[in-house]
Amino acid sequence: MVSTRLFVVFILPIIFSVIVGSIVMADTLQKPDRELNMWPMSNSETSHGSSIQIIGLSAEYSLSESIEIKVKVSDSSFNCGDLYITIHNSEKSNVVTQGAFFEQCFSSESNLLPINDKFSKVINTPGSYDLVVDMISKDLSNISTSGIFTVK
Repeated sequence: MVSTRLFVVFILPIIFSVIVGSIVMADTLQKPDRELNMWPMSNSETSHGSSIQIIGLSAEYSLSESIEIKVKVSDSSFNCGDLYITIHNSEKSNVVTQGAFFEQCFSSESNLLPINDKFSKVINTPGSYDLVVDMISKDLSNISTSGIFTVK
């Protein structure tokens, strides 16, 4: 008696929900122009140099030298949004530091970011690093670029 209740209360609903979910997903993915996008904010558009640029990134820095950059955005659809600057260790892909600058809105004359602020970091460990810049607009589309530098 207990095993029948256990089956009806716990196991049967799981089986039905998997079957119904699979049918709905299959039907949705059969429609034209539909895709399964599990992470909608990751790499929706990636650009290397055309609409976003890193200004002031050197190829090599000393241990005590500050890494100071600006970002130039030339795409008019990204005139307002959030700017994320992340430095990763190239060998381990660990995030070393990150800067976030929210509500970066600029006019067509001045398109250097961050506005009224600066990204300035000192890295005290020698090695090779990747600097990744992401600009996410208010409609959640993004553009990004990256650069590589070395700390000696």
